[in-house]
Amino acid sequence: MNLNLKRSLLAVSIAGLCTTPLAGFASSHREAPFITETPKVDGTDFYMFRSYEPGHEDTVTLIANYLPLQDPYGGPNYFDLDDDAIYEIHIDNTADAQEDITFRFDLSDVKQDLKLDIGGEMVSVPLKNIGAIGPAATDTNNVQVRQEYTLEVIRGDRRSGTVQMATNVDTGTETFRKPLDNIGTNSISDYAAYAANHVYDVSLPGCSGNGRVFVGQRKDAFAVNLGEIFDLVNLANPLGARDQGLDTLADANVTSFALEVPTDCLTGSSQTAGGDPVIGGWTTASIRQAQVINPAPTRNGKGASVKGGAYTQVSRLGMPLVNEVVIGLADKDRFNASEPADDNQFATYVTNPTLPKLLQVVTSGAIQEPQVFPRVDLVAAFLTGLTLKDGGGSVIFSNQPAGVQAADMLRLNTAIPAADPDVNNQSDLGLLASSPDATGFPNGRRPVDDVVDIALRVAIGATLPFFGETDPNSGAPLTDGAVVDRSQLLDGFPYLGTPIPGSPTTP
Repeated sequence: MNLNLKRSLLAVSIAGLCTTPLAGFASSHREAPFITETPKVDGTDFYMFRSYEPGHEDTVTLIANYLPLQDPYGGPNYFDLDDDAIYEIHIDNTADAQEDITFRFDLSDVKQDLKLDIGGEMVSVPLKNIGAIGPAATDTNNVQVRQEYTLEVIRGDRRSGTVQMATNVDTGTETFRKPLDNIGTNSISDYAAYAANHVYDVSLPGCSGNGRVFVGQRKDAFAVNLGEIFDLVNLANPLGARDQGLDTLADANVTSFALEVPTDCLTGSSQTAGGDPVIGGWTTASIRQAQVINPAPTRNGKGASVKGGAYTQVSRLGMPLVNEVVIGLADKDRFNASEPADDNQFATYVTNPTLPKLLQVVTSGAIQEPQVFPRVDLVAAFLTGLTLKDGGGSVIFSNQPAGVQAADMLRLNTAIPAADPDVNNQSDLGLLASSPDATGFPNGRRPVDDVVDIALRVAIGATLPFFGETDPNSGAPLTDGAVVDRSQLLDGFPYLGTPIPGSPTTP
């Protein structure tokens, strides 16, 4: 759905907004000191959008990506997830910055010691597989180590709420298989077909209809000029073409938790009773509090380490790149362990953001830091949602729920229909496009959305005119020179494309 918004006629309703929370810009890879020690639970991106696959328009797709910067050739172990961790997606449908629904993924390893007859001795092989795999999900005879997972639906507090198990619609079982990573064509000849056989119809307790689930490796859809951004925004042509071929992650994979959920299941009674259709969402990962290294890894089947204690949150991601370029270094680990309801503790990082000043310095004044404090435009765009009105005061767009508590999470107005993935319908600049696209970021986030360019432009004042303030950069087309490669995306679930193989497609 494209809205032909006339910016000169718009006003922004900000009544009741809190002016003391935090905001964020871009995505989240290796963003905090501690998370670099535990890459398997490092959340990289979170997507939440109205599904646009034909026949699934009445659903919302949630995608949480973990384990960043995967080189496709990273064998022999590749990129299994942490079977001692829990990965969660949280939904707030009451605007109080607390989870109302949590989808919890819990993985487990399935192992078999495959051996070959070598001179009369049966010897364990060093590789993950000893022959071809797939395309059926159950074709695992040649696989030494694979993973399965369960999916729990929790209503209320994530640790003390009501827990119910999701089940496979076809088999009635509570366990789902995760495909192996894309080792290469000699091992998995048709990875797209193999992965598709790991997409499951799922019965979600408390939902009126079924959903779909997929957990596995995908081509990373996030586009960013990563090295230059972190080298003090060392961009050669920051006001040049948006696509300068500078996507650092063009050759990287990632692991996705993808879940398609009926819309009315997420909005709950609020929408069915004619209430607010706006939801908030974020993802977290938690690990056990204690870990002891086992000096004899094969003893008692305990493995290389023994973990125990309560689960403790170590990764958190809602709006993209909050912890990487907004939160101060001293608070990065604390942010990852925090919850949205407590975001006021990080207030200064958004009301007085450092990124615009840095951009002014590194561009030798070509970009000017907005002199508007506190930055209520950032609060609205990234934390509470926006309400846009025309010149007559009528609301023409909103993803701001009534009575909202400002907090870092994606906010999606589920009443706005999805746009077709055609390039002319899904604008990767969302509301900042020349013909604004209300179905894109910051109204949720789709795989195609160029959140880096959007966030950079908002940081330097692109939305200040909505608040009656002057944009000192007059809508400067600031860019990192990297855009999402649409050809790598799928038009249907799980939307992120087939991962890059670890070896060439032809010998």
